[in-house]
Amino acid sequence: MDVSYHGHSVVKIETNGKTILIDPFITGNERSDLNADDQKVDVILLTHGHGDHVGDTVELAKRNDALVIATFELATYLGWKGVNTQPMHIGGAKEFDFGTVKLTQAFHGSSFIDEDSQEIIYTGMPAGILFTAEGKTIYHAGDTGLFGDMKIIGERNNIDLAFLPIGDMLTMGPEDAAVAAEWVQAKKVVPIHYNTFPFIEQDPEAFVSRLSTGTGHILNVGDKLTL
Repeated sequence: MDVSYHGHSVVKIETNGKTILIDPFITGNERSDLNADDQKVDVILLTHGHGDHVGDTVELAKRNDALVIATFELATYLGWKGVNTQPMHIGGAKEFDFGTVKLTQAFHGSSFIDEDSQEIIYTGMPAGILFTAEGKTIYHAGDTGLFGDMKIIGERNNIDLAFLPIGDMLTMGPEDAAVAAEWVQAKKVVPIHYNTFPFIEQDPEAFVSRLSTGTGHILNVGDKLTL
């Protein structure tokens, strides 16, 4: 299984002959190395409905006939946009031909904001993602603050790789993310959701130096890990 990082919270997983994108915020993301127009994707996994996570989902899904997996409300909304969706919800798991997806809780918001009409469209609860394939488990925490049940996630899952936000202000900062890494007990930890915008600038080296468990990996855009 190959796992690569593409700026902000964008993660690509290649496994079982399928390409999976998590939170494909590509267009408008100056830290991404991807071009949305030439991406081939089979599955899109979404943590929540904010624009910097849904990103290019609708266009990618329609062009590639990709399956979009998200919480029920967000999947319903995207289904109305003509996208093929699989609704799920927090605590639920489903086995697919490419792997198993389970949604965890996350503490954040989830909505679309229409600036023109000044409307906020609620898209359900935010989530984290546990993805298992080829005997390996990846935890993408999504956007979240630190919460105690991360200990349970770590106790109940053998996590090989965790993607944790460190940007602060809108999610965990480096200090809390280091505690999260200890609690989820991942073998490898990658910081995400930082330096995309001025207000979430962080030093990933400083975060990695805080880790007391697991091995920290700072991935530049396009960098890949093989599990």
